[in-house]
Amino acid sequence: MKGCELGDPRRTIAVVDDDASLRRSVGRLLNAYGFPAIEYASAEAFLSRDSDTAVDCLILDIDLGGMSGIQLQRRLREAGSNLPVILITALDDDGLKVEAENAGCIAYLRKPFAASALVAAVRRALQM
Repeated sequence: MKGCELGDPRRTIAVVDDDASLRRSVGRLLNAYGFPAIEYASAEAFLSRDSDTAVDCLILDIDLGGMSGIQLQRRLREAGSNLPVILITALDDDGLKVEAENAGCIAYLRKPFAASALVAAVRRALQM
C-alpha cells in the first residue's frame, strides 16, 4: 500500500463468519494492521446492514449456516457489486475451492490460515 506498513484508515473490511471467536480475532488482526473492521455473524446480517456503511473488502466464511459465503458473493455480483471478496473455510474440498474461484474471489484461505496470508490478501484486494 504505497510503502505504508499499515492500512488506509478509510478502507473498511467486513468480516462475515458465524464463529464469534474467529470473527473477533480476524477483526482484531485487521485493526492491528490499520484496517477498520466491521463484523457480521451471517450473510443475512451483512445484507441488512445500514446502506450508509461503506465496505471496501469482504472476508467471508463459506459455511455460514444460512446463506453460504459463495451464495452471498454471487448475489453481490448479480447486483453489480465489484466488492473484492476473500473466502475463508475450514472445509477441505477442492471442488469448493474451484467453485469459489469461479465465483470471483480474490483469495481462498483454509482455516487455520497465517495472519500474514490474510493481511497480504486484504492488501491485494484493496489495490484492485
